[in-house]
Amino acid sequence: MYDIYCKTGIKVSFPIIADRNGQIARKYGMIANDISNTETVRNVFIIDDKGIVRTILIYPLNVGRFIPEIIRTVKALQMADCSKGSTAANWMLGQPVIVPPPRTFAELQERNAEIEENRNGISWYLSFKEPPEKCFQGKEKVNKLESPQKEC
Repeated sequence: MYDIYCKTGIKVSFPIIADRNGQIARKYGMIANDISNTETVRNVFIIDDKGIVRTILIYPLNVGRFIPEIIRTVKALQMADCSKGSTAANWMLGQPVIVPPPRTFAELQERNAEIEENRNGISWYLSFKEPPEKCFQGKEKVNKLESPQKEC
């Protein structure tokens, strides 16, 4: 954790565990037995503040993780939760979200009228909206790195 801080200026604020015998890695399916009995594949677990695993990304042993995609996924999960919508393929922060489908025929008719008026969708089952402003608060700070405060 200290080395991460020294190299990037980022203080890791969550626990990091040692798994010397691979017991935890085996429980989470991180050992690729067809490649190695001891080396882990490159797993990323995104766990929300309620302790729920929201995303699992598994990269082959010989392929590195793609950090911009991991950050995009975290932002998409946060935006979907905040806006009560969904994010489309290749969604990026600042783009509209997908509106949940209508639950009743009356809502379907309202949705069709809104799409006709605002040109914000393809059909009742696929329309878009701008997320509420509150969903953007603090999101732009994710990519900024601060320099370490002291010599390492």
